[in-house]
Amino acid sequence: MSEEMVENEHSAEQKADSKQVGQNLTWHTQALTQTQRSKQKNQASFTVWFTGLSGSGKSTLANALDLELFKLNKHSYILDGDNVRHGLNKDLGFSDVDRVENIRRIGEVSKLLGDAGLIVLTAFISPFTADRDLVREMYPEGRFIEVYVKTPLSICEERDPKGLYKKARAGQIPNFTGIDSPYQEPVSPEIVVDNHNQSVEENVQKLIAYFSSKGFL
Repeated sequence: MSEEMVENEHSAEQKADSKQVGQNLTWHTQALTQTQRSKQKNQASFTVWFTGLSGSGKSTLANALDLELFKLNKHSYILDGDNVRHGLNKDLGFSDVDRVENIRRIGEVSKLLGDAGLIVLTAFISPFTADRDLVREMYPEGRFIEVYVKTPLSICEERDPKGLYKKARAGQIPNFTGIDSPYQEPVSPEIVVDNHNQSVEENVQKLIAYFSSKGFL
C-alpha cells in the first residue's frame, strides 16, 4: 500500500471516529455571553487575520498593533504561526493536509478567545483561500478582518530573517510557500498593507483607523 493510500485511510478513520464522538456530545451554554465579556472590556470582539508570505512582516505588524491596542487600554492577544507550532500544533508538518488542519485549529482557538471578549490577532502564512474562508465562516458578519500583508516574494527572500528561503532554495525545506508550494493571494481582503513601502507605524495607524470606523474601539 502506498504512503498516500495509508494517509487517506488514516484520515478516513479519523473522520469516522470524530463523527461518532460528536454524536455523544452536547453544547453547554455558559452563564456569561460574549457581549457581556466585551462590554466589561469596553471593546468589540473581533479577529484580525494577518496573511502573507514568510518574511512579509506579519508578526512584526501584529506585535506593533498589539502594543498600540494595549496603549489604548484594549485587551488583545496574538496567535503567531511559529509559536503555535511549538505547542498546540507541534504534531503537524507542512504538507497540504497538515496546513489545512493547522489553520482549522487556529480558527477554533481564535473563536474561543473572541468569545472571551478579546481582540484576536493572528499571524499565519495561511496560503490557501479555502482555509481562510473556512475560518471567516466561523464568525458573525464583519468580525473577521482579513489583512493581506502584501510584500513581493523578492523582498521577502531578500529579508529572509530566519534563513528559510535560502534553505528552501537549496532543497532543504520541502513544501515551502512561495518556492515549491503555492500562496493564493486574498481576492477581497478587508485591508491590504504594504510593508515594503510604508512603515510599520503607518500601517498600524491604518488598521486602528479602520477599527475605529467600524465602531470596534
